[in-house]
Amino acid sequence: MDHPIFTAFILVSGLSLAVVAQWRGWRPSLRVSLAVGVGLRLILLVSAASDTWQPVDFDESFRPAGAAILSGHDPVLASNGGWHFLPMIPYLYALPLAVGIPWEIAGRLWTLVADMGLIYLVGKLARGLPAEGGIDQQRRREAQARFQYACNPIALMIAVIHAQVEPISLVFLVAAYLVARPRPGAADGGGVRRAVYTGLLFGLALSAKSWPIVLLPVVLAMLPTWRQRLYGLVASGAVPLFFLVTLPLFVNTTVADLKHAAQYMGGVRPIVGEWGWTALLTGGNWDLVPAYSQIGQIVLYATLLAVGLLWRRANRIDQTSAMLLAFMIVTPRMGTQYLLWFVPFLVARPTRWSQAAMGVAATWAGLGYIYLTQFDETQWWINHRWWAQISVVVIVLLAAAIPWSRRRAQPPVTTPPVTAPPAAAPERAAADEPVATGRQ
Repeated sequence: MDHPIFTAFILVSGLSLAVVAQWRGWRPSLRVSLAVGVGLRLILLVSAASDTWQPVDFDESFRPAGAAILSGHDPVLASNGGWHFLPMIPYLYALPLAVGIPWEIAGRLWTLVADMGLIYLVGKLARGLPAEGGIDQQRRREAQARFQYACNPIALMIAVIHAQVEPISLVFLVAAYLVARPRPGAADGGGVRRAVYTGLLFGLALSAKSWPIVLLPVVLAMLPTWRQRLYGLVASGAVPLFFLVTLPLFVNTTVADLKHAAQYMGGVRPIVGEWGWTALLTGGNWDLVPAYSQIGQIVLYATLLAVGLLWRRANRIDQTSAMLLAFMIVTPRMGTQYLLWFVPFLVARPTRWSQAAMGVAATWAGLGYIYLTQFDETQWWINHRWWAQISVVVIVLLAAAIPWSRRRAQPPVTTPPVTAPPAAAPERAAADEPVATGRQ
């Protein structure tokens, strides 16, 4: 990275604004939050796009996938499996490339736009259900959450510097949560249309990245009837299938190519040693250890199941935060972009340790993006050892940030009904009448 001090200054400024906003009780308007969010992201965009250093996967996997669509080839096969997801994102990459926008900007354009959308959606996610506080309290929560996400350094690094596609997946995922959220006054919770929209949005999140699949049971559980859940399930599966069958229509892909590409899609190489317990076992070195990966996958899925069940009666946002934080704690394989998964949900419903956890996670990620990139390849591998192993400190804070005390949703607060004045006291009733009818 050519501008490490300047980049660090921008990220620290964002973190400081988020902390001070919570400390001083700032509640900026949507316009202010968007202005701050746009400003921070555009500054980093200019810096990152002009840098001689570019993330390896951004340059060697994402770029070939976008270029493949322009040339009419399968993005998975053209990148030799470097891109192992559905073609939705390569289609988006191809649009700015087709009009001549340089890759360094084109590859970051959609993640930046999606991250801006998340600023608004995270605020809506923070409002909660109508029973959770009064209107003024909900508006304060919404204003604080969207400003804190606008300034969040993890979001800034993942969306702009690394340009990972997590924000695109998350913007559809959070929208699915908002659509699935119960509506007051609707006997069936919104009906079939709501279920289908929820499924379509979740399907778009799944088409961008495969990891949201672990949250499908949570999203479906937000729908009130089994019939609606079935419609949501079908809709969520239809979207990835749609993008898969578009390949022979838009690019030079045969059925045989699709079968070959399917071997890569969703596949993960058993590379461990980047994070947590596998980093301690490998001494912080990347290594292909199928045994660690296989055992780790079993532990991971068992943990997700256990946490999902333990928080089954919780607010669905708290259940999601608990599951994603637990994922980070036990996962055998890690990419720094994974740290963004839980951020929208933890910002929307913070816990006592959430701010500290996100600050430490941002510091760890910043060391990887900024400090480690100052070394040549040999020194990078040497420094990578201690960097990967100190991730256990981040894990401790992430564990503390789990909403342990919110395993059950708070019951709605009900107000006692207003009783009519006694019939035997007409004078008192007349005296109370202006207040009751709102004439004062």
